[in-house]
Amino acid sequence: MKKTSFDIPKEVADIAYKLEKGGFEAYLIGGCTRDMLLGRKPKDWDITTNAKPEDIQKLFDNTFYENNYGTVGVVNEETEDETLKVVEITPYRLENTYSDFRRPDSVTFSEKLEDDLKRRDFTVNAIAMCIRIKDKGTGKKSLVEIVDLHKGQEDLEQSVLNTIGSAEDRFSEDALRMLRGIRLATELDFILNPDVEKAIQKHGNKLKKISSERIRDEFVRIIMSSKPADGLKLAQKLGLLEIILPEIIEGLGIEQNQAHSFDVWEHSLRTLQHSAKKDFPLEVRISAIFHDIGKPRSRRWSEQKKDWTFYGHDVIGSRVTAKILTRLKFPVKQLEKITKLVRWHMFFSDTEQITLSAVRRMVANVGKENIWDLMDLRACDRIGTGRPKESPYRLRKYHSMVEEAMHDPISVNMLKISGGKIIEVTRETPGPRIGLILHALLDEVLEDPKRNTSEYLEERALEMAKMDEKTLKKLGDKGKETKEAEEMAKVKDIRKKYWVE
Repeated sequence: MKKTSFDIPKEVADIAYKLEKGGFEAYLIGGCTRDMLLGRKPKDWDITTNAKPEDIQKLFDNTFYENNYGTVGVVNEETEDETLKVVEITPYRLENTYSDFRRPDSVTFSEKLEDDLKRRDFTVNAIAMCIRIKDKGTGKKSLVEIVDLHKGQEDLEQSVLNTIGSAEDRFSEDALRMLRGIRLATELDFILNPDVEKAIQKHGNKLKKISSERIRDEFVRIIMSSKPADGLKLAQKLGLLEIILPEIIEGLGIEQNQAHSFDVWEHSLRTLQHSAKKDFPLEVRISAIFHDIGKPRSRRWSEQKKDWTFYGHDVIGSRVTAKILTRLKFPVKQLEKITKLVRWHMFFSDTEQITLSAVRRMVANVGKENIWDLMDLRACDRIGTGRPKESPYRLRKYHSMVEEAMHDPISVNMLKISGGKIIEVTRETPGPRIGLILHALLDEVLEDPKRNTSEYLEERALEMAKMDEKTLKKLGDKGKETKEAEEMAKVKDIRKKYWVE
Protein backbone atom coordinates (compact mmCIF):
# COMPACT_ATOMS: atom_id res chain seq x y z
CA MET A 1 0.00 0.00 0.00
CA LYS A 2 1.20 3.48 -0.89
CA LYS A 3 0.26 6.51 1.21
CA THR A 4 -0.07 10.05 -0.05
CA SER A 5 -2.08 13.23 0.54
CA PHE A 6 -4.93 14.79 -1.48
CA ASP A 7 -7.50 17.56 -1.12
CA ILE A 8 -10.77 15.70 -0.59
CA PRO A 9 -13.99 17.77 -0.73
CA LYS A 10 -15.62 18.23 2.67
CA GLU A 11 -18.84 16.52 1.49
CA VAL A 12 -16.92 13.38 0.49
CA ALA A 13 -14.75 13.42 3.59
CA ASP A 14 -17.83 13.65 5.81
CA ILE A 15 -19.41 10.62 4.10
CA ALA A 16 -16.22 8.56 4.53
CA TYR A 17 -15.98 9.65 8.17
CA LYS A 18 -19.58 8.58 8.91
CA LEU A 19 -19.05 5.18 7.31
CA GLU A 20 -15.88 4.61 9.32
CA LYS A 21 -17.50 5.82 12.55
CA GLY A 22 -20.29 3.36 11.81
CA GLY A 23 -17.76 0.54 11.80
CA PHE A 24 -17.40 0.15 8.03
CA GLU A 25 -14.65 0.60 5.46
CA ALA A 26 -14.79 3.44 2.94
CA TYR A 27 -12.74 3.67 -0.25
CA LEU A 28 -12.88 6.18 -3.08
CA ILE A 29 -13.00 4.21 -6.32
CA GLY A 30 -13.23 4.50 -10.09
CA GLY A 31 -12.92 7.68 -12.08
CA CYS A 32 -12.40 10.00 -9.10
CA THR A 33 -9.27 8.20 -7.92
CA ARG A 34 -7.95 7.94 -11.47
CA ASP A 35 -8.53 11.64 -12.09
CA MET A 36 -6.90 12.71 -8.80
CA LEU A 37 -3.80 10.65 -9.57
CA LEU A 38 -3.65 12.32 -12.99
CA GLY A 39 -3.98 15.77 -11.42
CA ARG A 40 -7.49 16.30 -12.85
CA LYS A 41 -10.64 17.46 -11.11
CA PRO A 42 -13.01 14.48 -10.69
CA LYS A 43 -16.33 14.71 -12.54
CA ASP A 44 -18.08 12.61 -9.92
CA TRP A 45 -17.33 10.89 -6.62
CA ASP A 46 -17.88 7.20 -5.90
CA ILE A 47 -17.26 5.29 -2.69
CA THR A 48 -17.16 1.53 -2.19
CA THR A 49 -17.66 -0.09 1.21
CA ASN A 50 -18.34 -3.32 3.06
CA ALA A 51 -21.59 -1.77 4.35
CA LYS A 52 -24.81 -3.16 2.86
CA PRO A 53 -27.41 -0.82 1.28
CA GLU A 54 -29.62 -0.88 4.38
CA ASP A 55 -26.59 -0.03 6.57
CA ILE A 56 -25.73 2.93 4.34
CA GLN A 57 -29.25 4.30 4.40
CA LYS A 58 -29.35 4.16 8.20
CA LEU A 59 -26.25 6.37 8.41
CA PHE A 60 -27.43 9.16 6.09
CA ASP A 61 -30.59 11.27 6.10
CA ASN A 62 -31.04 12.04 2.39
CA THR A 63 -30.50 8.97 0.19
CA PHE A 64 -32.07 7.08 -2.68
CA TYR A 65 -31.74 3.44 -3.70
CA GLU A 66 -33.28 2.61 -7.06
CA ASN A 67 -31.21 -0.21 -8.59
CA ASN A 68 -30.38 -3.89 -8.26
CA TYR A 69 -26.65 -3.44 -7.68
CA GLY A 70 -26.63 -2.02 -4.17
CA THR A 71 -25.67 1.54 -5.13
CA VAL A 72 -27.04 4.13 -2.72
CA GLY A 73 -27.00 7.80 -3.68
CA VAL A 74 -26.25 10.25 -0.88
CA VAL A 75 -27.67 13.69 -1.71
CA ASN A 76 -25.87 16.90 -0.72
CA GLU A 77 -28.46 19.61 -1.32
CA GLU A 78 -26.46 22.50 0.12
CA THR A 79 -23.40 22.25 -2.14
CA GLU A 80 -23.19 24.37 -5.31
CA ASP A 81 -20.67 22.00 -6.92
CA GLU A 82 -22.59 19.78 -9.34
CA THR A 83 -20.02 16.99 -8.98
CA LEU A 84 -20.89 16.75 -5.28
CA LYS A 85 -24.70 16.91 -5.47
CA VAL A 86 -24.84 13.12 -5.32
CA VAL A 87 -22.11 10.83 -4.02
CA GLU A 88 -22.72 7.17 -4.86
CA ILE A 89 -21.86 4.47 -2.34
CA THR A 90 -21.74 0.87 -3.55
CA PRO A 91 -21.11 -2.25 -1.44
CA TYR A 92 -18.22 -4.53 -2.38
CA ARG A 93 -19.72 -7.05 -4.72
CA LEU A 94 -19.14 -10.13 -6.84
CA GLU A 95 -20.89 -10.53 -10.17
CA ASN A 96 -22.17 -13.71 -11.78
CA THR A 97 -22.25 -14.47 -15.51
CA TYR A 98 -23.41 -11.88 -18.11
CA SER A 99 -25.89 -13.75 -20.33
CA ASP A 100 -26.96 -10.66 -22.28
CA PHE A 101 -23.49 -9.01 -22.60
CA ARG A 102 -24.90 -6.02 -20.72
CA ARG A 103 -25.52 -6.71 -17.04
CA PRO A 104 -24.64 -9.46 -14.52
CA ASP A 105 -27.24 -12.16 -14.04
CA SER A 106 -26.88 -11.74 -10.29
CA VAL A 107 -24.90 -9.72 -7.75
CA THR A 108 -23.53 -10.93 -4.42
CA PHE A 109 -22.29 -8.51 -1.77
CA SER A 110 -18.82 -9.21 -0.41
CA GLU A 111 -16.81 -8.31 2.69
CA LYS A 112 -13.52 -8.00 0.79
CA LEU A 113 -12.30 -5.04 -1.26
CA GLU A 114 -10.25 -7.28 -3.54
CA ASP A 115 -13.43 -9.02 -4.71
CA ASP A 116 -14.84 -5.69 -5.83
CA LEU A 117 -11.66 -4.56 -7.59
CA LYS A 118 -11.27 -7.67 -9.72
CA ARG A 119 -14.77 -7.32 -11.24
CA ARG A 120 -14.03 -3.85 -12.70
CA ASP A 121 -13.22 -3.06 -16.31
CA PHE A 122 -9.85 -1.30 -16.67
CA THR A 123 -6.90 -1.27 -14.28
CA VAL A 124 -6.91 2.53 -14.07
CA ASN A 125 -10.48 2.35 -12.75
CA ALA A 126 -9.61 -0.24 -10.08
CA ILE A 127 -7.44 1.93 -7.84
CA ALA A 128 -8.97 2.41 -4.39
CA MET A 129 -8.20 5.18 -1.89
CA CYS A 130 -9.00 4.80 1.81
CA ILE A 131 -9.36 8.24 3.41
CA ARG A 132 -7.72 8.79 6.79
CA ILE A 133 -8.98 12.23 7.79
CA LYS A 134 -6.47 14.45 9.57
CA ASP A 135 -8.72 17.51 9.72
CA LYS A 136 -12.27 16.31 10.34
CA GLY A 137 -14.97 18.33 8.59
CA THR A 138 -12.80 19.83 5.82
CA GLY A 139 -11.13 16.92 4.08
CA LYS A 140 -8.19 19.17 3.22
CA LYS A 141 -4.92 17.30 2.85
CA SER A 142 -6.59 14.09 3.98
CA LEU A 143 -4.16 11.20 4.26
CA VAL A 144 -5.15 8.31 2.04
CA GLU A 145 -4.01 4.75 1.56
CA ILE A 146 -3.87 3.68 -2.08
CA VAL A 147 -4.80 0.09 -2.83
CA ASP A 148 -3.70 -0.90 -6.35
CA LEU A 149 -3.90 -4.66 -6.85
CA HIS A 150 -3.88 -4.59 -10.66
CA LYS A 151 -1.01 -2.17 -11.44
CA GLY A 152 -3.32 0.64 -12.45
CA GLN A 153 -0.82 3.31 -11.42
CA GLU A 154 1.77 1.83 -13.77
CA ASP A 155 -0.74 2.09 -16.60
CA LEU A 156 -1.49 5.68 -15.64
CA GLU A 157 2.20 6.51 -15.82
CA GLN A 158 2.51 4.85 -19.23
CA SER A 159 -0.79 6.35 -20.53
CA VAL A 160 -2.11 2.95 -21.57
CA LEU A 161 -5.46 1.22 -21.00
CA ASN A 162 -5.40 -2.41 -19.90
CA THR A 163 -8.32 -4.53 -18.80
CA ILE A 164 -8.31 -6.41 -15.52
CA GLY A 165 -7.50 -9.92 -16.58
CA SER A 166 -8.49 -11.11 -20.05
CA ALA A 167 -9.83 -8.38 -22.34
CA GLU A 168 -12.01 -10.96 -24.10
CA ASP A 169 -13.57 -11.98 -20.79
CA ARG A 170 -14.24 -8.37 -19.75
CA PHE A 171 -15.84 -7.50 -23.11
CA SER A 172 -17.88 -10.69 -23.15
CA GLU A 173 -19.32 -9.70 -19.79
CA ASP A 174 -20.31 -6.15 -20.77
CA ALA A 175 -19.88 -5.29 -24.45
CA LEU A 176 -20.21 -1.57 -23.76
CA ARG A 177 -16.76 -1.72 -22.18
CA MET A 178 -15.29 -1.77 -25.69
CA LEU A 179 -16.80 1.60 -26.55
CA ARG A 180 -16.02 2.87 -23.05
CA GLY A 181 -12.39 1.93 -23.61
CA ILE A 182 -12.29 4.05 -26.75
CA ARG A 183 -13.99 6.89 -24.92
CA LEU A 184 -11.52 6.73 -22.01
CA ALA A 185 -8.56 6.59 -24.39
CA THR A 186 -9.95 9.69 -26.12
CA GLU A 187 -10.69 11.64 -22.93
CA LEU A 188 -7.37 10.76 -21.27
CA ASP A 189 -5.26 10.83 -24.45
CA PHE A 190 -4.17 7.25 -23.72
CA ILE A 191 -3.47 4.33 -26.05
CA LEU A 192 -5.10 0.90 -25.89
CA ASN A 193 -2.97 -2.14 -25.17
CA PRO A 194 -2.63 -4.22 -28.41
CA ASP A 195 -4.41 -7.15 -26.74
CA VAL A 196 -7.31 -4.84 -25.87
CA GLU A 197 -7.50 -3.65 -29.50
CA LYS A 198 -7.53 -7.25 -30.79
CA ALA A 199 -10.31 -8.19 -28.37
CA ILE A 200 -12.40 -5.21 -29.51
CA GLN A 201 -11.96 -6.19 -33.16
CA LYS A 202 -12.97 -9.76 -32.33
CA HIS A 203 -15.99 -9.00 -30.15
CA GLY A 204 -17.26 -5.75 -31.68
CA ASN A 205 -20.51 -7.31 -32.93
CA LYS A 206 -21.60 -7.82 -29.32
CA LEU A 207 -22.28 -4.06 -29.19
CA LYS A 208 -25.49 -4.82 -31.09
CA LYS A 209 -26.79 -6.24 -27.80
CA ILE A 210 -26.31 -2.90 -26.01
CA SER A 211 -29.14 -0.41 -25.59
CA SER A 212 -29.17 2.70 -27.76
CA GLU A 213 -29.15 4.96 -24.71
CA ARG A 214 -25.89 3.51 -23.38
CA ILE A 215 -24.22 3.78 -26.78
CA ARG A 216 -25.50 7.36 -27.13
CA ASP A 217 -24.02 8.36 -23.78
CA GLU A 218 -20.55 7.05 -24.69
CA PHE A 219 -20.76 8.65 -28.15
CA VAL A 220 -21.65 12.01 -26.60
CA ARG A 221 -18.68 11.84 -24.25
CA ILE A 222 -16.35 11.11 -27.16
CA ILE A 223 -17.79 14.04 -29.10
CA MET A 224 -17.45 16.36 -26.07
CA SER A 225 -13.80 15.42 -25.46
CA SER A 226 -10.94 17.65 -26.56
CA LYS A 227 -9.93 15.22 -29.33
CA PRO A 228 -13.18 13.76 -30.71
CA ALA A 229 -11.72 13.16 -34.18
CA ASP A 230 -9.11 10.83 -32.69
CA GLY A 231 -11.83 8.95 -30.84
CA LEU A 232 -13.89 8.37 -33.99
CA LYS A 233 -10.80 7.36 -35.96
CA LEU A 234 -9.99 4.76 -33.30
CA ALA A 235 -13.59 3.51 -33.30
CA GLN A 236 -13.44 3.19 -37.09
CA LYS A 237 -10.04 1.46 -37.02
CA LEU A 238 -11.31 -1.15 -34.53
CA GLY A 239 -14.58 -1.76 -36.39
CA LEU A 240 -17.01 -0.30 -33.87
CA LEU A 241 -18.14 2.69 -35.91
CA GLU A 242 -19.59 0.55 -38.67
CA ILE A 243 -21.72 -1.13 -36.00
CA ILE A 244 -23.00 1.92 -34.13
CA LEU A 245 -22.83 4.66 -36.82
CA PRO A 246 -22.46 3.02 -40.24
CA GLU A 247 -23.73 6.16 -42.00
CA ILE A 248 -20.64 8.13 -41.00
CA ILE A 249 -18.12 5.82 -42.61
CA GLU A 250 -19.94 5.95 -45.95
CA GLY A 251 -17.79 9.04 -46.45
CA LEU A 252 -14.54 7.06 -46.34
CA GLY A 253 -12.73 7.44 -49.68
CA ILE A 254 -15.50 9.60 -51.18
CA GLU A 255 -13.56 12.24 -53.08
CA GLN A 256 -15.03 15.72 -53.26
CA ASN A 257 -14.86 18.56 -55.74
CA GLN A 258 -11.95 20.89 -56.24
CA ALA A 259 -13.02 23.15 -53.39
CA HIS A 260 -12.01 20.43 -50.91
CA SER A 261 -8.61 18.98 -50.01
CA PHE A 262 -10.00 15.87 -48.26
CA ASP A 263 -12.53 13.11 -48.76
CA VAL A 264 -15.89 13.39 -47.00
CA TRP A 265 -14.74 11.36 -43.98
CA GLU A 266 -11.58 13.37 -43.31
CA HIS A 267 -13.33 16.67 -43.99
CA SER A 268 -16.07 15.81 -41.47
CA LEU A 269 -13.51 14.83 -38.83
CA ARG A 270 -11.60 18.08 -39.32
CA THR A 271 -14.83 20.06 -39.10
CA LEU A 272 -15.68 18.27 -35.84
CA GLN A 273 -12.20 18.79 -34.42
CA HIS A 274 -12.35 22.53 -35.08
CA SER A 275 -15.69 22.69 -33.23
CA ALA A 276 -13.98 21.01 -30.25
CA LYS A 277 -11.04 23.41 -30.49
CA LYS A 278 -13.50 26.32 -30.24
CA ASP A 279 -15.28 24.54 -27.35
CA PHE A 280 -18.63 24.73 -29.13
CA PRO A 281 -21.67 23.00 -27.55
CA LEU A 282 -22.79 19.43 -28.24
CA GLU A 283 -25.37 20.33 -30.91
CA VAL A 284 -22.78 22.19 -33.00
CA ARG A 285 -20.26 19.37 -32.64
CA ILE A 286 -22.73 16.67 -33.72
CA SER A 287 -23.84 18.88 -36.61
CA ALA A 288 -20.18 19.23 -37.57
CA ILE A 289 -19.61 15.48 -37.88
CA PHE A 290 -22.99 14.93 -39.61
CA HIS A 291 -23.21 18.06 -41.82
CA ASP A 292 -22.00 16.27 -44.98
CA ILE A 293 -23.38 12.83 -44.14
CA GLY A 294 -25.67 13.09 -47.19
CA LYS A 295 -22.80 13.59 -49.67
CA PRO A 296 -22.02 9.93 -50.46
CA ARG A 297 -25.68 9.36 -51.40
CA SER A 298 -25.96 12.52 -53.49
CA ARG A 299 -22.61 12.46 -55.33
CA ARG A 300 -22.83 12.65 -59.12
CA TRP A 301 -20.20 13.25 -61.80
CA SER A 302 -20.75 16.32 -63.96
CA GLU A 303 -19.31 16.09 -67.46
CA GLN A 304 -20.00 19.77 -67.90
CA LYS A 305 -17.99 20.77 -64.81
CA LYS A 306 -15.60 17.83 -65.03
CA ASP A 307 -16.06 17.50 -61.30
CA TRP A 308 -18.21 15.90 -58.63
CA THR A 309 -21.50 17.49 -57.58
CA PHE A 310 -23.49 16.97 -54.36
CA TYR A 311 -26.82 18.63 -55.08
CA GLY A 312 -29.32 18.18 -52.26
CA HIS A 313 -26.84 16.66 -49.83
CA ASP A 314 -28.02 19.07 -47.14
CA VAL A 315 -31.61 17.83 -47.43
CA ILE A 316 -30.56 14.18 -47.57
CA GLY A 317 -28.16 14.76 -44.69
CA SER A 318 -30.84 16.23 -42.42
CA ARG A 319 -33.01 13.14 -43.01
CA VAL A 320 -30.14 10.74 -42.32
CA THR A 321 -29.21 12.73 -39.21
CA ALA A 322 -32.78 12.59 -37.92
CA LYS A 323 -32.79 8.81 -38.42
CA ILE A 324 -29.50 8.39 -36.51
CA LEU A 325 -30.54 10.61 -33.61
CA THR A 326 -33.89 8.84 -33.37
CA ARG A 327 -32.14 5.48 -33.31
CA LEU A 328 -29.83 6.68 -30.53
CA LYS A 329 -32.82 8.11 -28.65
CA PHE A 330 -31.60 11.71 -28.47
CA PRO A 331 -34.07 14.15 -26.88
CA VAL A 332 -36.52 15.63 -29.40
CA LYS A 333 -35.30 19.22 -28.90
CA GLN A 334 -31.71 18.25 -29.63
CA LEU A 335 -32.78 16.23 -32.66
CA GLU A 336 -34.74 19.15 -34.07
CA LYS A 337 -31.92 21.62 -33.58
CA ILE A 338 -29.19 19.41 -35.02
CA THR A 339 -31.23 18.47 -38.08
CA LYS A 340 -31.94 22.17 -38.71
CA LEU A 341 -28.25 23.00 -38.57
CA VAL A 342 -27.42 20.17 -40.98
CA ARG A 343 -30.27 21.15 -43.31
CA TRP A 344 -29.24 24.81 -43.60
CA HIS A 345 -25.45 24.59 -43.29
CA MET A 346 -24.97 25.44 -47.00
CA PHE A 347 -26.63 28.85 -46.84
CA PHE A 348 -23.70 31.20 -46.25
CA SER A 349 -21.45 31.44 -49.28
CA ASP A 350 -20.66 34.97 -50.45
CA THR A 351 -21.43 38.22 -48.64
CA GLU A 352 -21.47 40.07 -51.96
CA GLN A 353 -24.31 37.92 -53.26
CA ILE A 354 -26.45 37.31 -50.18
CA THR A 355 -29.22 39.85 -49.67
CA LEU A 356 -30.50 41.01 -46.32
CA SER A 357 -33.94 39.62 -47.15
CA ALA A 358 -32.36 36.21 -47.79
CA VAL A 359 -30.65 36.38 -44.42
CA ARG A 360 -34.00 37.23 -42.80
CA ARG A 361 -35.56 34.17 -44.45
CA MET A 362 -32.70 32.03 -43.14
CA VAL A 363 -33.21 33.35 -39.60
CA ALA A 364 -36.88 32.44 -39.94
CA ASN A 365 -35.98 28.94 -41.20
CA VAL A 366 -33.44 28.04 -38.55
CA GLY A 367 -34.75 30.22 -35.69
CA LYS A 368 -33.20 33.15 -33.87
CA GLU A 369 -32.09 30.82 -31.11
CA ASN A 370 -30.06 28.71 -33.57
CA ILE A 371 -28.66 31.23 -36.03
CA TRP A 372 -25.38 31.87 -34.24
CA ASP A 373 -24.78 28.13 -33.91
CA LEU A 374 -25.34 27.87 -37.66
CA MET A 375 -22.71 30.58 -38.13
CA ASP A 376 -20.27 28.62 -35.96
CA LEU A 377 -20.96 25.44 -37.94
CA ARG A 378 -20.34 27.31 -41.18
CA ALA A 379 -16.95 28.51 -39.87
CA CYS A 380 -15.97 24.95 -38.84
CA ASP A 381 -17.06 23.66 -42.25
CA ARG A 382 -14.74 26.10 -43.99
CA ILE A 383 -11.75 25.14 -41.82
CA GLY A 384 -12.55 21.47 -42.50
CA THR A 385 -12.04 21.97 -46.24
CA GLY A 386 -8.36 22.61 -45.68
CA ARG A 387 -8.67 26.25 -46.64
CA PRO A 388 -7.07 29.02 -44.61
CA LYS A 389 -9.20 30.68 -41.97
CA GLU A 390 -12.17 32.77 -43.00
CA SER A 391 -10.97 36.26 -43.91
CA PRO A 392 -11.59 38.58 -40.95
CA TYR A 393 -13.64 40.99 -43.06
CA ARG A 394 -15.92 38.33 -44.56
CA LEU A 395 -16.54 36.79 -41.15
CA ARG A 396 -17.39 40.16 -39.62
CA LYS A 397 -19.66 40.90 -42.58
CA TYR A 398 -21.56 37.65 -42.02
CA HIS A 399 -22.11 38.52 -38.36
CA SER A 400 -23.15 42.06 -39.22
CA MET A 401 -25.75 40.87 -41.75
CA VAL A 402 -27.21 38.38 -39.29
CA GLU A 403 -27.47 40.98 -36.55
CA GLU A 404 -29.04 43.46 -39.00
CA ALA A 405 -31.58 40.85 -40.03
CA MET A 406 -32.45 40.03 -36.44
CA HIS A 407 -32.69 43.46 -34.87
CA ASP A 408 -36.20 44.74 -34.22
CA PRO A 409 -36.97 47.36 -36.88
CA ILE A 410 -38.28 50.74 -35.80
CA SER A 411 -41.97 50.82 -36.63
CA VAL A 412 -45.39 51.93 -35.43
CA ASN A 413 -45.79 48.41 -34.01
CA MET A 414 -43.59 49.60 -31.14
CA LEU A 415 -46.34 51.97 -29.99
CA LYS A 416 -48.63 51.16 -27.08
CA ILE A 417 -51.56 51.95 -29.35
CA SER A 418 -52.84 50.39 -32.57
CA GLY A 419 -54.64 51.76 -35.60
CA GLY A 420 -57.79 50.04 -34.42
CA LYS A 421 -57.56 51.67 -31.02
CA ILE A 422 -57.10 55.11 -32.65
CA ILE A 423 -60.27 54.56 -34.70
CA GLU A 424 -62.13 53.52 -31.53
CA VAL A 425 -60.91 56.52 -29.50
CA THR A 426 -61.14 59.25 -32.16
CA ARG A 427 -64.14 57.94 -34.15
CA GLU A 428 -62.02 58.57 -37.27
CA THR A 429 -62.95 56.76 -40.47
CA PRO A 430 -60.36 54.14 -41.52
CA GLY A 431 -58.02 55.71 -44.07
CA PRO A 432 -54.66 57.49 -44.63
CA ARG A 433 -55.20 59.83 -41.64
CA ILE A 434 -54.83 56.89 -39.25
CA GLY A 435 -51.38 56.14 -40.68
CA LEU A 436 -50.37 59.79 -40.38
CA ILE A 437 -51.43 59.85 -36.73
CA LEU A 438 -49.46 56.68 -36.02
CA HIS A 439 -46.28 58.09 -37.57
CA ALA A 440 -46.73 61.41 -35.79
CA LEU A 441 -47.07 59.55 -32.49
CA LEU A 442 -43.99 57.46 -33.32
CA ASP A 443 -42.01 60.68 -33.86
CA GLU A 444 -42.93 61.85 -30.35
CA VAL A 445 -42.06 58.50 -28.77
CA LEU A 446 -38.68 58.38 -30.52
CA GLU A 447 -37.97 61.83 -29.11
CA ASP A 448 -39.08 60.78 -25.61
CA PRO A 449 -39.63 57.02 -25.01
CA LYS A 450 -41.42 57.80 -21.73
CA ARG A 451 -44.39 58.97 -23.81
CA ASN A 452 -45.02 55.42 -25.01
CA THR A 453 -47.98 54.77 -22.73
CA SER A 454 -51.53 54.00 -23.79
CA GLU A 455 -52.85 56.94 -21.75
CA TYR A 456 -50.59 59.55 -23.34
CA LEU A 457 -50.97 58.18 -26.89
CA GLU A 458 -54.77 58.03 -26.72
CA GLU A 459 -54.91 61.63 -25.50
CA ARG A 460 -52.52 62.82 -28.26
CA ALA A 461 -54.44 60.82 -30.88
CA LEU A 462 -57.61 62.71 -29.94
CA GLU A 463 -55.76 66.02 -30.32
CA MET A 464 -54.27 65.02 -33.69
CA ALA A 465 -57.65 63.84 -35.00
CA LYS A 466 -58.89 67.42 -34.69
CA MET A 467 -56.02 68.77 -36.85
CA ASP A 468 -56.57 69.78 -40.49
CA GLU A 469 -55.17 67.60 -43.27
CA LYS A 470 -52.13 69.80 -43.98
CA THR A 471 -50.95 70.01 -40.36
CA LEU A 472 -51.49 66.29 -39.76
CA LYS A 473 -49.64 65.38 -42.97
CA LYS A 474 -46.70 67.54 -41.93
CA LEU A 475 -46.49 65.77 -38.54
CA GLY A 476 -46.94 62.31 -40.12
CA ASP A 477 -44.26 62.89 -42.78
CA LYS A 478 -41.87 64.16 -40.12
CA GLY A 479 -42.49 60.95 -38.18
CA LYS A 480 -41.66 58.82 -41.23
CA GLU A 481 -38.41 60.76 -41.79
CA THR A 482 -37.44 60.37 -38.14
CA LYS A 483 -38.18 56.65 -38.31
CA GLU A 484 -35.99 56.19 -41.40
CA ALA A 485 -33.16 58.24 -39.88
CA GLU A 486 -33.30 56.26 -36.63
CA GLU A 487 -33.34 52.98 -38.53
CA MET A 488 -30.31 53.99 -40.61
CA ALA A 489 -28.46 55.07 -37.46
CA LYS A 490 -29.23 51.70 -35.84
CA VAL A 491 -27.91 49.77 -38.84
CA LYS A 492 -24.87 52.04 -38.97
CA ASP A 493 -24.12 51.22 -35.32
CA ILE A 494 -24.34 47.47 -36.04
CA ARG A 495 -21.95 47.75 -38.98
CA LYS A 496 -19.59 49.93 -36.98
CA LYS A 497 -19.59 47.27 -34.26
CA TYR A 498 -18.20 44.75 -36.77
CA TRP A 499 -16.03 47.26 -38.67
CA VAL A 500 -17.78 46.66 -41.99
CA GLU A 501 -19.59 48.82 -44.52
